[in-house]
Amino acid sequence: MKKILFVFVMFSLAMISCGETKKEDVKKEVETTKEVTKEAPAASSDMLAMGEKLFTDKTCVSCHQLDAKIVGPSIKDIVKVYDQYDASLVAFLKGEKEAIVETDPGQVAIMKANLDGFVKDLKEEELEALAAYMKSAK
Repeated sequence: MKKILFVFVMFSLAMISCGETKKEDVKKEVETTKEVTKEAPAASSDMLAMGEKLFTDKTCVSCHQLDAKIVGPSIKDIVKVYDQYDASLVAFLKGEKEAIVETDPGQVAIMKANLDGFVKDLKEEELEALAAYMKSAK
């Protein structure tokens, strides 16, 4: 019962923290601080633009910032861990792989609930674009 209550409280806090004003503030900060690296030449500019739009539209910026942990880990930390383990961001976003960056059960429960609401309807190409954008952010 305590675990269910804890997960409910954490989920509620995450939803509250994703308010419209915070989304706009984080969106502006991410847009002003991001740069595209030379490491993603294979990703076309159209793919990166689609990924950036999805990252903003699907409210990923509410929890993930370029260099700082807000609710979830920073984009740089996510990409670093996925590169370190040669893991697939797309497979994780599809729900095919477990979380490897944030493994706290409460955080994972919140993250899965958010992912189910934000990315479950995305096509393969859109998920690839989202991952390419995250990998290109510097």
